[in-house]
Amino acid sequence: MLIVHVHVRVKPEHVDAFVAATEDNARASLQEPGILRFDLIRDAGERDRFVLVEVYRTDDDPAKHKQTAHYAKWRDAVEPMMAEPRRSVKYADVFPREQTAWATSGYTRS
Repeated sequence: MLIVHVHVRVKPEHVDAFVAATEDNARASLQEPGILRFDLIRDAGERDRFVLVEVYRTDDDPAKHKQTAHYAKWRDAVEPMMAEPRRSVKYADVFPREQTAWATSGYTRS
C-alpha cells in the first residue's frame, strides 16, 4: 500500500473552482480499482492550502491513475490555479495495515 499526500496552494481567486475540479477528480478516482481512498482536505487556518490524501493498493497504482482521462482533465484545469508548484510526500502504512480498513474507514464509494 502507498499513501500520498499532495500539498497544494491555490491562488485565492481560484479556491472555489479548484475545489469543484478536485471533487470531480476524486469521485472519478474512487472508481479506479487501485485507489482505496481519495480525500481532499483544507488547512483550517489558510483557506487556500489543501492536501489530497491518496491511498493506493500498490506502488504501481499512482502511475495508472496518472494515465486516466479524469486525471489529465484535472491536471490541466488546476495547473493555472496553483500559487506554487504542488508537492507530494509518500508514506507507508503502519496502522491500520489491512487495505480493507483504509477502504471502509469513513465512507463508501459512490
